[in-house]
Amino acid sequence: MSFEAQSCPSCGAPVRKYRNPFPTVDIIIELQDGIVLIERRNPPYGWALPGGFVDYGESLETAAVREAREETSLEISNLRLLGCYSDPRRDERMHTISTVYMADGHGQLQAADDADNAQIFRLEALPEKLCFDHASILEDYARLKRTRAND
Repeated sequence: MSFEAQSCPSCGAPVRKYRNPFPTVDIIIELQDGIVLIERRNPPYGWALPGGFVDYGESLETAAVREAREETSLEISNLRLLGCYSDPRRDERMHTISTVYMADGHGQLQAADDADNAQIFRLEALPEKLCFDHASILEDYARLKRTRAND
């Protein structure tokens, strides 16, 4: 457990200030024989899976549905867990832990909110610049797809 001491603004007594990782979600949205990636409006710039921070009082699944809708204008269904990614270096801004889902997309793809652009990509033709650890996440996804195809 990591914490620092800070002073109480009322009495000056030392108070523990905890530093915890921030929970996030990312969604691999399957649409038209490809997956949806967004081009980020804010740093770090580049292509990424739709996703973002989990709001206080929100479940991971609800956050995934919300983030998908906010960034891609798509509704998602058939939410399935791919895995959790927790390398403290996965996001250069802060320590985040991402729960990554796979889902089916429905509707008209349109970039919104934190996304400047949204496009469908085949796994064999992903953009070169992927943010965070999304290249590694997509390698895990591709491996899972290959394994299921061979079963």
